[in-house]
Amino acid sequence: MTGSGPAGDVDLGTVFRALADEHRRSVIVELAADGSDSERTCNSFDLPVSKQTQTHHFRVLREAGLIHEINYGNRKGIRLRRAEIDRRLPGLLDLLAAERRDTATGGSA
Repeated sequence: MTGSGPAGDVDLGTVFRALADEHRRSVIVELAADGSDSERTCNSFDLPVSKQTQTHHFRVLREAGLIHEINYGNRKGIRLRRAEIDRRLPGLLDLLAAERRDTATGGSA
């Protein structure tokens, strides 16, 4: 799944490498747990990293096809590519949303 290609273009290695990083996975976990799929700004995530590193993380997620980025010039919006991910990797977002629920309740993922 590439950032701009159809869901059938998914490269599982690329997706899993993107999700292997705890900061990138936390972004996707947060988005997966929010069923409204509303557009978010990159700054709305509590990532304890520099702006440059945040930019890198969001680029990796976009290139893996997990998010869609909307460029407004002075800011960027992101949206989870839920339909494409669910079509190509059914159950993945449910697993990630469960990770957030388990963390919130003190369980293990």
